[in-house]
Amino acid sequence: MRISFYKMIKRILYVPLTMLLLIFTASLSAQVKQTSVKIATQDPEQLFLHPPESAKPGVLWMWMGANISTTGITKDLEALKEEGFNSTTVISLADATNPWGVPIEKDPTPDVIAWTEPWWHMVQHAAKESQRLNMTMGLFDGAGYSTSGGTWITPELSMQQLCWSQITVTGNDSDQQIKLNKPVVDLHANARFPTYNPLTGTIEMPEIKERSTYYNDIAVIAIPAKDTVHKSSVIILTNAMQPDGNLQWHVPDGEWTIYRFGHTVLGEKGQPAQWQASGFECDKMSEKAVSFHLDHVISEMKNHLGSLAGTTVDHIYFDSYEENDATWTPKMREEFLARRGYDLLPYLPTFAGRTIEGIQQTFRFKSDFTETVHDLYRDVYFTTIAKKLKAAHLNFHCEPYGGPWKVDEVVPLVSNMMGEFWTNDGTFTPYDLDDLIKPLRSSGQNIFAAEAFTGQPVYSKWNETPSWLKPIGDEAFCEGINKLIIHRFVHQPWDDKYKPGEAMGQWGTHFDRTQTWWKPAKAMIFYVQRCQAVLQWGQYVPKTLDDFGLKLDSINLEIKEIHRRSNDADIYFVANSTHYPGDATCTFNVTGKQPELWDPVTGTIQPIKSFIKQDDKTVIQLSFADAQSFFIVFRKKITTYPATLKHDLIKSKTLLSLDSNWSVTFDSTWGGPANPVQFSTLTDWTLNEDESIKYYSGTAVYSKTFSLPDTALHQHKNVSLNLGKVNCIANVFINGKDAGVVWTAPWKINIPSAWLQSTNKLRIEVTNVWANRLIGDEQQPDDMEWLPNGYFYNSGKSLKTFPDWFLNNKPRPSGRYCFTTWNYFDKDSPLTPSGLLGPVIIEAGE
Repeated sequence: MRISFYKMIKRILYVPLTMLLLIFTASLSAQVKQTSVKIATQDPEQLFLHPPESAKPGVLWMWMGANISTTGITKDLEALKEEGFNSTTVISLADATNPWGVPIEKDPTPDVIAWTEPWWHMVQHAAKESQRLNMTMGLFDGAGYSTSGGTWITPELSMQQLCWSQITVTGNDSDQQIKLNKPVVDLHANARFPTYNPLTGTIEMPEIKERSTYYNDIAVIAIPAKDTVHKSSVIILTNAMQPDGNLQWHVPDGEWTIYRFGHTVLGEKGQPAQWQASGFECDKMSEKAVSFHLDHVISEMKNHLGSLAGTTVDHIYFDSYEENDATWTPKMREEFLARRGYDLLPYLPTFAGRTIEGIQQTFRFKSDFTETVHDLYRDVYFTTIAKKLKAAHLNFHCEPYGGPWKVDEVVPLVSNMMGEFWTNDGTFTPYDLDDLIKPLRSSGQNIFAAEAFTGQPVYSKWNETPSWLKPIGDEAFCEGINKLIIHRFVHQPWDDKYKPGEAMGQWGTHFDRTQTWWKPAKAMIFYVQRCQAVLQWGQYVPKTLDDFGLKLDSINLEIKEIHRRSNDADIYFVANSTHYPGDATCTFNVTGKQPELWDPVTGTIQPIKSFIKQDDKTVIQLSFADAQSFFIVFRKKITTYPATLKHDLIKSKTLLSLDSNWSVTFDSTWGGPANPVQFSTLTDWTLNEDESIKYYSGTAVYSKTFSLPDTALHQHKNVSLNLGKVNCIANVFINGKDAGVVWTAPWKINIPSAWLQSTNKLRIEVTNVWANRLIGDEQQPDDMEWLPNGYFYNSGKSLKTFPDWFLNNKPRPSGRYCFTTWNYFDKDSPLTPSGLLGPVIIEAGE
């Protein structure tokens, strides 16, 4: 009879909920598929040559503590627009992250606290400026980046922890008066990570007073004290206990253990946020709590942003799950009953380590409990977010992994799914991409975005370069990612003389407008746009052994690929994911079409002349420079093939060597020599005995005049400048005309023959990284106070106090040049190779 009742409840509650979920998911997937079809039908060549807005990357825009200014916001957005980005996601963090959120003393604008009126004033300005610049913007759903909560979440609505007290009594079939104490838990937060405690000024697991003041009973249960208990021996005594914990019970013979089960707050708070803005995480298994949280977030957006909410401000972002799991929710008992078909109360003692109905049944209960948690995160947390954001015309951006749910079940609920990859040791380091890609494709989503280039402090310390990042991004493209959201772009609130400026604590990649190479790196962003435009076109072709074949001439070489197809065209992206050059014989599962090579670095398109047909496939020999990549495109039908296979390269010959006698001008503002320096040969700046060159960071201008004979001017049309090796990026000018930026191998650039004269002026603006100037500053006395890092290994130190000279806009007393809120270096830190190394050669194609 009881089983039938449970089944009836399950049918009443669970089946309609599941059907509603399926209907909602189908509606969302249909919208996504419509967008995908639109992209797939466009001309890939036009997408490649003129990338659309959808192909532009975005940034995670880190607002560090109260250090925000309207002037800085405008400069940030204008710089991003000019660079080639079109979207930002605001994440409001503490002053510094080490990686836990810590404040910096003497904050110049202390009143700007996330999700308060001064902060909303800044958000409103950012939204209006984004609208002016035709950019979109989003917000994280609270302070910090983990996960869903804020100061508006009450203990009742926060994540809950199951707790219990117990007492053993001996019965002799008589009435007993028993005192059941309220469960006592450790007052320290049951959290995954420590946080800043303003009461002690330290990073710790702080005491959460609500863990003693907030409590609700669940059940009082008595079971025999022996190891294994039959369910029929479990006695529910909940109604017999008085509010003060006194229990009047007729105790049967034998020893009995009485448990008082209840729940209190878990103590998880948003992090790494300003401590004033850090509030409880909402209960993700409670529709009441999740709805309250989302309603608050959306209403605040509408109240402060008006019509910009849901238009210019078009998304809410949810980062990967980074908190401990809750073990209870107020409606857990009824939800478990509806989904599993039996009551969980008799099995609660299993949480105290007891065995009910034997090991097998105890294991089954724990498995069922875990399944119920997974169900609730899907049906409550993700579904509620998706519905409410859709109703508010906001996109649901989410990295849906790391939490207590099944990824394949929640991905269809996320309108804009994101993955994540890091740059560990200069390699592509993804997180859970395999779990994301399959459900993404099954749900019909075409855009696979990713938090891109997140950098550990041991690898990212103001020494990253575009060429170092390129193969990491290329491998992400080959894994199916086609929308980069760069981690990170930090808001710079201060005067431009303070560089590198604000940092996201220890984390990279340092992709900021204050970067040394920010302006020339626009060429890299255009490369990203071209790649993403083509990789968003068509449909993904699953990887099989038959689809792409590879034979390498070097064990150091590693080639990655991805295949897209639409209508009668096939496009492969092939990338050398190493920093070694080499040759590869590539076999493509396409026949009867002319292969073309599209170079996303230069934007050029050319037919491949040498290829053969073999086993109904097309075989091509390709030569790859360090981290070089191409699109191999098949779209035009052919009936005949070349007879032989050889490298399809344009041979070149040297017209002139330019390795000697350069005049190099440095910027004295950043410690460089005041006058031009003559370089008789091209050498690494860090090897120079002059410390103003050795420790220089920024742009230096290499100038040289060279002559070409009239015969060379008239005979050669395909002329290029080969720079040999550059650390780290160069902008080339010929006779005052901008020939473009060289930022990656093969470190050469074409020169229109019409630009060349008998006598020519060559100007090369070479930019290196901030690391060297920061290390040079370490040779001088310090004029700032620092705090040690709290991470697992030594990765620098965070600014303790804004110095008086900074606050009062006075000259620095130490003679240092750089200002930043995080310091990775000491005076003996290794320098990063810098400058134009050559050999520099004028070449002509034969």
